[in-house]
Amino acid sequence: MKLKFAIPLAAIALAGQVAAQTKWDLPAAYPASNFHSENLELFARDVDRLSGGKLKITVHPNAALFKAPEIKRAVQGGQAQIGEILLVNFQNEWQIFGADGLPFLADSYDDAAKLWRAQKPLVDKKLAEQGMMVLYAVAWPPQGIYTKRPINSAADMKGLKWRAYSPATARIAELVGAQPVTVQAAELSQAMATGVVDSYMSSGSTGFDTKTYEHIKNWYDTQAWLPKNAVIVNRASFNALDKATQDALMKAGADAETRGWAASRRTNTEVLEKLKANGMQIHAPSAQLKADMKKVGDTMLKEWLEKAGPEGQQLVDAYRK
Repeated sequence: MKLKFAIPLAAIALAGQVAAQTKWDLPAAYPASNFHSENLELFARDVDRLSGGKLKITVHPNAALFKAPEIKRAVQGGQAQIGEILLVNFQNEWQIFGADGLPFLADSYDDAAKLWRAQKPLVDKKLAEQGMMVLYAVAWPPQGIYTKRPINSAADMKGLKWRAYSPATARIAELVGAQPVTVQAAELSQAMATGVVDSYMSSGSTGFDTKTYEHIKNWYDTQAWLPKNAVIVNRASFNALDKATQDALMKAGADAETRGWAASRRTNTEVLEKLKANGMQIHAPSAQLKADMKKVGDTMLKEWLEKAGPEGQQLVDAYRK
């Protein structure tokens, strides 16, 4: 008699395990080979392990599930339970999202981490109002200028077809007399190949991911800012998890943040060597170009503070303490 009941009981136990398993989708905008995407895969693996298989996260890189500007709304609306966004993409919605895209406000890894510590409480509050939470954030490597033609000053940038991916990068184009063209990361290679853009500002990592060296041969290491990708979670989806699984998710997120910042630093060094090996000329900016871009940064910070109001001033003051 015992043998007869063994199989049904095992089947019932297995059914219970399957029912207890939760599956989440994580849309991301960058190629699977990008260090952010690789970090997401490790994060998903950690969540699986730490939750004892109760929470499974599938990463969808390269804008395969949602395009970059759509991911935040998808998470907010519950179409995806979790997603990775570039914070500066959403500056027009709320100015604080764009703080780490202001040229030369925070232009090193240490300063970028300090800015995030000042920014995070405000971001937490805003996302909570929108039914979300931020799990972790990781900075991109410092931003430089990719251009087909050599530049020694801002005046040399006049007329460039400039890829803009955020309000800040579009404003830089306006201030230097370039023509801003909105192009997201997943479409950048094609935009360069077809001549839609001939210049843009981004990290060495983006330049290597998109094989920019096939179309553009100059990169000016201005180290202008370090924008951050943030992994955000739908709050209702998080609340539906049991406490142990919530703890597993938070622990995996904290580990991913630490690992991601270290990967960003490492990637910054490695990709510049790879760009050089593929024919990219890496230039230190001239004194004139540095002075011109600093002036652009000062103008943009002033404009940003006017739009951001007391909240923006509070953030800058906290960062500069």
